[in-house]
Amino acid sequence: ESRRGAGSWTAVPAGNPVPARGLEPLPPEALGSMIDLGCAALPAPEPWLTRAVQGALEELPPYAHTHGDYPAGLPALRSMIAERYTERGIPTMPEQIMVTTGAMGAIDAICHLFGGRGERIAVESPSYANILQLMREAGARLVPVAMAEGLTGWDMDRWRQVLRDAAPRIAYVVADFHNPTGALADEDQRRRLVDAARSAGTVLIADETMSELWLDAEVRMPRPVCAFDPAGSTVITVGSASKAFWAGMRIGWVRAAPDVIRSLVAARAYADLGTPVLEQLAVNWLFGTGGWEQAVQVRREQARSNRDELVAAVRRELPGWEFEVPQGGLTLWVRTGGLSGSRIAEAGERVGVRVPSGPRFGVDGAFEGYVRLPFTVGGA
Repeated sequence: ESRRGAGSWTAVPAGNPVPARGLEPLPPEALGSMIDLGCAALPAPEPWLTRAVQGALEELPPYAHTHGDYPAGLPALRSMIAERYTERGIPTMPEQIMVTTGAMGAIDAICHLFGGRGERIAVESPSYANILQLMREAGARLVPVAMAEGLTGWDMDRWRQVLRDAAPRIAYVVADFHNPTGALADEDQRRRLVDAARSAGTVLIADETMSELWLDAEVRMPRPVCAFDPAGSTVITVGSASKAFWAGMRIGWVRAAPDVIRSLVAARAYADLGTPVLEQLAVNWLFGTGGWEQAVQVRREQARSNRDELVAAVRRELPGWEFEVPQGGLTLWVRTGGLSGSRIAEAGERVGVRVPSGPRFGVDGAFEGYVRLPFTVGGA
């Protein structure tokens, strides 16, 4: 559009929907009346949730005699998480762990520590919508790094160039069953990414909230991203109970160098002070009794069945749509055969189905021809 004396500019044509940037929760009055495909989360795995809460209640009395604020997390849970990393071949001390209120709380704390207003943050393109919005709200300048051709993996040459040229303070990656594409980075990609971040002086946030949700027997999980940073100077790892167990269990954690953990804990005094004690005890009970592994196995079976049903339905009903079948995670990233993802989302709202459009997962309106379909709502 143009106006005499005012120049020319680009505008969205009248009537085209402008996609929201985040994945806003449904209003309470819409719950139960809308099929919500905006939330990639499964129902609670029973009986493990009930057993975990019962176990936590048995462990609660000694903590009830304290003030209940543990900014770094309960010592028992910090030790348990550190032990689990050590068992995976990543020697870790409790001093390298901070328990947070979900992975979102962890990444928010990291962004505020390292990514002040105006700082550049390199992100995969596409990436997780809620994290992108969190970073925007923090005042970050997002630098998108396109996935490899076909959106099936990471283009390491492109990452190295962006990290070298843009010199972002932070980079955020989901190397384990990427959200939304479901891609899994191999060991060579992880090694090269860490090397590139180290050379650029960039702090690399590795989000591994999906790492335990492999769905196919032939999947061989690579070593964690932090395994390629033995000095602990480059990679900050974020984990969570929310995807592998239940979204209602708002327990996340950060694994980082002890000095980074101390800084995060100190800054927390001006945020949320700490994570609920009862939920920490429940997750600690799951880790300590073997309940976690059994619950996650149930999760994998649910997600695998749902994925296979969704793949079959899309191929049958929408043969022109394209996608790669992910070997893990909870989402299908679908090219919509030339249709507008935003218009599909708008039409879905009218008929009671909430579908996130592709631009929610991009920077500056990218991925209009995509939608994300989670396989968290089973046919049963």
